[in-house]
Amino acid sequence: MAVRTSLADRRGPVPSSAGRTARSGRGVRRAMSEQEKEQRRGEILAAAKKVFAAKGFHGTTIAEIAKTARLSYGSIYWYFDSKDALFHELMETEGQALRRHVHEALATPADGDPAAPFQAAVRATFEFFESDRALVKLLFRDSYALGDRFEKHLFGIFEGFIGDIEAIVTDAERRGVVVGYPPRLVAVSVGALVGQIAHRRVVTDDGMPAAVVADFVVSLLLNGLLPR
Repeated sequence: MAVRTSLADRRGPVPSSAGRTARSGRGVRRAMSEQEKEQRRGEILAAAKKVFAAKGFHGTTIAEIAKTARLSYGSIYWYFDSKDALFHELMETEGQALRRHVHEALATPADGDPAAPFQAAVRATFEFFESDRALVKLLFRDSYALGDRFEKHLFGIFEGFIGDIEAIVTDAERRGVVVGYPPRLVAVSVGALVGQIAHRRVVTDDGMPAAVVADFVVSLLLNGLLPR
């Protein structure tokens, strides 16, 4: 899993009200150590995620993020240059967390079942989304709605996920447990199917556990719809 790349810790253009503490915020000193900076950035990202999920990108203001994080309005700009920069960082952080979760699932030794790696990856993805509906809203609602600025970033995140699936398909083909379709095309198809189902499950709860849905997707992938 790649290490999260942070934006430079520099103060961007601060509005004239930056020196004032938000009504429900706390006047805090600027973080000095790297550990303090990462902790403060994490607090801001967690607050931003809540507000973005509730109000969408356009409906969110830096003031609301500061209030949720219990920080002063201007202190947000010590860590992020703009709302756009904050949203990009949040997308990157969440995308890496998803891939890390999938990698951890794949690290568990399989029982020899050729479907096991596929089931582990797809199930881990659904479980990750199911445990964090704010993330699904962030990735599937806001990012696509914002056009080129964020769509390219989102595409890069999905490319990493698809690359993980492609590696599973390539290994399965090498072992002769699946037919020799183009691994990249298979991975893109699986990624699209998983993404659409994850999005729909947030909008319309089907009541089925993530494991059941994952098993269906893998069965469809490996066995198709025709009777055997």
